[in-house]
Amino acid sequence: MDKLKAELLRGLWYVACLGSEIKPGAMTGRKLMGDMVLIGRDKAGRIFALRDICPHRGIPLRHGTFDGETVQCCYHGWRFNTEGVCVDIPSTHEDQVIDYSKITCGAYPAIEQQGLVWIYFSAAGERPDEGRQPRPPMLPDFAADTGPAVHIMQPFVCSVDHAALGLMDPTHAAFVHTSWWFKKNATKLRPKRKEFEPSELGWAMVRHKLPPQNIAYRLLGDDVTTEIRYALPGLRIEHIKGSRHSVVGLTTITPVTEDETEVRQMFWASMGWIRPFKPLVRHLMNTFLGQDRRVVIQQREGLEYNPRLMLINDADTQGRWWMQLKREWADSQAEGRAFQNPVRARVLRWMS
Repeated sequence: MDKLKAELLRGLWYVACLGSEIKPGAMTGRKLMGDMVLIGRDKAGRIFALRDICPHRGIPLRHGTFDGETVQCCYHGWRFNTEGVCVDIPSTHEDQVIDYSKITCGAYPAIEQQGLVWIYFSAAGERPDEGRQPRPPMLPDFAADTGPAVHIMQPFVCSVDHAALGLMDPTHAAFVHTSWWFKKNATKLRPKRKEFEPSELGWAMVRHKLPPQNIAYRLLGDDVTTEIRYALPGLRIEHIKGSRHSVVGLTTITPVTEDETEVRQMFWASMGWIRPFKPLVRHLMNTFLGQDRRVVIQQREGLEYNPRLMLINDADTQGRWWMQLKREWADSQAEGRAFQNPVRARVLRWMS
C-alpha cells in the first residue's frame, strides 16, 4: 500500500467500458491490467475481447479492420474470429498445409450486463465458469439490460490501491471535497458511527436511514435507507431506496497498469424525470471525482520517496480491510483453495 505500484489481482471480472461505447461492427483497443485488449461487437450485437497483438509480427490488431465477423491485421492481412482463432492467412499458397485452429491471438471472457462491459482476466488460463470465480454483481432494482442514467470516467495517475483507499476513506471529504455547494467549512466535523459486516469479496456498511431533512432524499419517498458495499477487485456499490424510487451508485476501479487506473462513477435511477438534469449531474460528478483525482496526484509527490505510511484504527480500518482482502485473494489463488473473507462484523466511529 505504501508503494507507487500495486499488485494486480487476477481471476476476477473488471469493468472495461460502457456497452454503448462499442457499436455493432466496431472495435477499440484498450490497455487494461497491463494487457493490450481489443474490445469489439460483432454484427449480431455480441461483445468480445481479444489480446490486441497479432501473433505473426506483434502489431496491435486495433490498427486493422473488422467486418463484423473477423478482425484483419493491417500488416499482412491475417484474419481472426471473435474467439481469437486464425481463419485466414492470405500469403499461403496452395501447397501449404497450415492448421489455422492452432494459431490464436488469445481471447478474454467478456459479458455485457446492465450497460457495462466486463472482462475476465484469468490467473492461470482458467475459465470464469470453472468453480471459484464469482460473477460480476447484478445491481439491485434494475434489469440486466438497463444501463446507467449518468456515467463519467477519469484517469488516475496512481495505483489501484491508492485510488481505492482514497475513494473509501470516510474522513477526507471535509478537506478534499470542499465547494460552495458542499462542505464549505472543514472545521464543523460531526461524530459518525456505522455498523459494518462482511459481504461477498468485501464488506458492507449495514443499511441505515438517511436524514429526512435532506431535500434530495425526499424525492425518493419516505423511510429512505442506504447500504454501501465495497468488494474486490475495486467496486463501491451504494443502494439508496425509498418508498417511491431507488438509486444505485457504482464506482469501479480498473487498473490500466500497476500505477495507472481508470475510475468510473455511474448511477441508475428509477425516476424518469431525471433526463433533463443529466448535464448538471455529470458536471457535479466530474467536479467531485476530480477532487479525488487531484489529491492522489499530489500524494504521488510524497510517495516517490517511499515513505512508511500509517493507518489509524476506525478511520482507516476500511483501508486495512482492503489490503487484507487483496492478500487473501492472492493467497487463495496461489494455493488453489476457496477464498475466506477476513473481514468481521464491527462498529466503526470517526469524525467527519
